[in-house]
Amino acid sequence: MSTTKNHILVVDDEPINLKVLSNILRDLYSISVAKDGPHALARVAAGPKPDLILLDVMMPDMDGLEVCQRLKQEESTAHIPVIFVTALGQPHNETQGFEAGAVDYITKPISPSVVLARIRTHIALVQTQRALRDHNLELERLVAQRTQEVVSTQDVTIRAMASLAETRDNETGNHVKRTQHYVRVLAERLRNHPSHASVLDDRTIGLLFKSAPLHDIGKVGIPDAILLKPGKLTDAEFDIMKKHPDLGRNAILAAEESPDDHNISFLRLAREIAHSHHEKWDGSGYPLGLSGTEIPLAARLMALADVYDALISRRVYKPPFPHEKAVEIIMEGRGRHFDPDILDAFALEKDAFKTIADSFSDAQAPETDASSDAYEKFS
Repeated sequence: MSTTKNHILVVDDEPINLKVLSNILRDLYSISVAKDGPHALARVAAGPKPDLILLDVMMPDMDGLEVCQRLKQEESTAHIPVIFVTALGQPHNETQGFEAGAVDYITKPISPSVVLARIRTHIALVQTQRALRDHNLELERLVAQRTQEVVSTQDVTIRAMASLAETRDNETGNHVKRTQHYVRVLAERLRNHPSHASVLDDRTIGLLFKSAPLHDIGKVGIPDAILLKPGKLTDAEFDIMKKHPDLGRNAILAAEESPDDHNISFLRLAREIAHSHHEKWDGSGYPLGLSGTEIPLAARLMALADVYDALISRRVYKPPFPHEKAVEIIMEGRGRHFDPDILDAFALEKDAFKTIADSFSDAQAPETDASSDAYEKFS
């Protein structure tokens, strides 16, 4: 079986030196030659790149030290090992050579066995480094592949659970799609806010977008007679409806691999959203009556997104409100229902909310300016 010979570039301004080195190496290596520094740099740039360069130091116009320095300054050639072959044999000459970037230094007159041994050592080192680099690239590829598999599994898990929730309340149509886009818009607006910048990084915003569709997963446990009732709920019925945040949290806990390890689960944000998105800034929400920053940020974002979408959407108990009316109602909730920081972000992004709503609109009855009493149904 034939193997490709390693390529060595020999650089020297003396033809006799080129001939001697070529004769020593040609049986074992593929040889190319250059008569001076500029010629050598041109040969390397034109490719293919040599596996090793034997370089004279004393050459006219551009000496070997400068050639070596230029090679080491370029990313595409910095990895090529350079061995100086020169008549300059003083210790300071060798020091200059190594400082220029050479891996070895051979003085003339040369010994063929020494030249071959030095070259063999450095070629073997190059091959080892190349194999290690290829191995690392393969490891990176495998890690990326495994990471993508994990992400895909997470996505499938969330979509499956969200689809289950949608089957119980099909009048909301694209509600889950709209709310996840609303949440992302708010999070992107707040990512540079002093109070939220340390939390809202790319990964967290991505997980918020994925988790948002699970905000009403707990409704799978609410009887149809209550969930789909075309009118105002009785106090007893509303008490049952208010159990869906706990049901949602419990369903997500059951789906997690390590229910007790809440800090690393990719479903942590989904659990916070499902359990707390009906909490209110002033503490009047449910299920726990949390207030202010006691309410997880993910749930505070969803609270606004969910209410806005409920306002502009047809429900069994109400027709849709116009965007402008929905904005008005949302803004009235400052300091009562909604986090003021998030409300400020909404004020800046209300046009983006309208665009999202139009992009994922449902076929529904005409908008109405009906009484906002229906707001109490879902707030």
